[in-house]
Amino acid sequence: MAVEEVTDQNFATETAHGVVLTDFWATWCGPCRMQGPVIDMLSETMKDVKFTKLDIDANPQTTEEFNIRAVPTMVIKKNGDVMETIVGYHTKDQLANILAKYTD
Repeated sequence: MAVEEVTDQNFATETAHGVVLTDFWATWCGPCRMQGPVIDMLSETMKDVKFTKLDIDANPQTTEEFNIRAVPTMVIKKNGDVMETIVGYHTKDQLANILAKYTD
């Protein structure tokens, strides 16, 4: 399953159901460019999680709403509620272990 790009306009509806990891990133961010392929790999193996990404520069409303101050930041939502916020680069195994808490 591919990582879906979301925007200020569709973020709320696209992350309202099930377990969703959103990667808040920026094109100028080196660690974000490292994190992206890790999330792509997870999206292929964790079929019970929806993976999305949001460009913070193009979507300031959602970035401000979630108080994003550093990138990459990943927000995990379950049925629309924020369960966890993860800041900084994380490996595939680290993210898989964190997501496993919400996918039972």
